Amino acid sequence: MNSSIKIAGGVFLAAFVWVASGLISGVEDKQTSVSSPSDDSDKVLSEVRTKLSSAREHQRSIMLYGLTEGARSVQVKLETAGRIIEVPLEKGSSVKEGDIIARISMADRQARLKEARAMVNRYTIAYEAAQKLSKKQFRSKVQLAESVSKLESAKATLRSMSVDIERTSVRAPFDGILNDISVEIGDYVAIGDVSATIIDLNPIHIIAEVTEQASGLLSIGDKASIKLSGRNNLKGTVSYISKVGSAQSRTFRIEVSLPNPGGTISAGVTTELRLNQGIIKAHFLSPAALTLNEIGELGVKTVKFDQVRFHKVQIIDDTQQGVWLTGLPDEVELIVVGQEFVRSNQKVRSIKIDSGSAS
Repeated sequence: MNSSIKIAGGVFLAAFVWVASGLISGVEDKQTSVSSPSDDSDKVLSEVRTKLSSAREHQRSIMLYGLTEGARSVQVKLETAGRIIEVPLEKGSSVKEGDIIARISMADRQARLKEARAMVNRYTIAYEAAQKLSKKQFRSKVQLAESVSKLESAKATLRSMSVDIERTSVRAPFDGILNDISVEIGDYVAIGDVSATIIDLNPIHIIAEVTEQASGLLSIGDKASIKLSGRNNLKGTVSYISKVGSAQSRTFRIEVSLPNPGGTISAGVTTELRLNQGIIKAHFLSPAALTLNEIGELGVKTVKFDQVRFHKVQIIDDTQQGVWLTGLPDEVELIVVGQEFVRSNQKVRSIKIDSGSAS
């Protein structure tokens, strides 16, 4: 009996120890399985490739798109009425100042001119006679004044007729291109009607709009590089900067003048315009190094003391080889590969690569 109790007690104790050891082992295994990933993550760092980037002096410039415009453009209006009898030039012709664009019929103008001259002669004789009689006191001063008045009136009529006859020949007011002709032979025209449009293309102006900030960096006389389709780069000069901004776009009009002998550059052509804005220190790199932060700001990521940092940047020039930007310290270790897979303040392992002009 006692022997059976002892055996049963021994079996129970052995079973308890076996169960308890299994529970303890399970807890340790769980603790190991929970703690091991964090331990591993602390030891394995993300790997990025970096290069040393140094700020350099760069000629800052802005690129704009503009339209060419003639230096002058006028509508030649008629100053007398009549019928068009001649249009000697064609649209698109080059004209010199004083060239005849159209002629108006003289009608009875020559007859009225002769009449005006005869009246001047008549009243000149009458005035001279009145003057002699006035000296001998046969005529009063009032009668003499009337003679003077009639003579001056006749002279004014003669001058008016002479001017009117000159106006029958419609002439170009300056050298340029006869861009349009609005009259035809046989048309009856009135004073104020448009006969033609003449534009002056030398110099040609490139018209563009700049921001308020950019306009403050420009000055009259600044040099500009101009690119036209099918032509080599041309050089122009800033000739006008508006002091009044557009109410709609908040931009300012500028004009760049460019010599255009012979009018080879037409008005209304789209141009690419690059304006210099002085020397500035900037970094030059590939656009592939650019990234966005969590709130969508454009920038680059760098490494300092094995920690990732984000720098907001501003692109000041864009070329086919790379971009120039500001917003960075003079010397930075720039992440050029892997920047999209790491975040600010994250510890990383950086591998430096050879620096080039752009990454």
